[in-house]
Amino acid sequence: MDSPSDLDYELLQKIAEQRPASQRALANQLGVSVGKINYCLRAVIDRGWVKVNNFRRADNKLAYSYLLTPSGAAAKLRLARAFLERKEREFELLQGEIANLRQELANDKSNS
Repeated sequence: MDSPSDLDYELLQKIAEQRPASQRALANQLGVSVGKINYCLRAVIDRGWVKVNNFRRADNKLAYSYLLTPSGAAAKLRLARAFLERKEREFELLQGEIANLRQELANDKSNS
């Protein structure tokens, strides 16, 4: 993960897929700890981006489903745009580095 907003985006994306998952499963899919997922889920719930439905007993942690709200869907789009812009900038920088390395190798080859 590059930033907290990247994790928010990826978490909202997983929730939008509508596949019921435990916090542990979400943590495994996103490569973070269960505690971090719990913290992030609370944050997106507090922002009103995600609604939690408890469809069985409250003491069963697997009994929760997470639903993206309309404001959550809008937030996911904003985060997706920012994520894409950041990744495109990184890609352009990498392309420049690769071109420089290729040029350096070509120069070294011709000087050898």
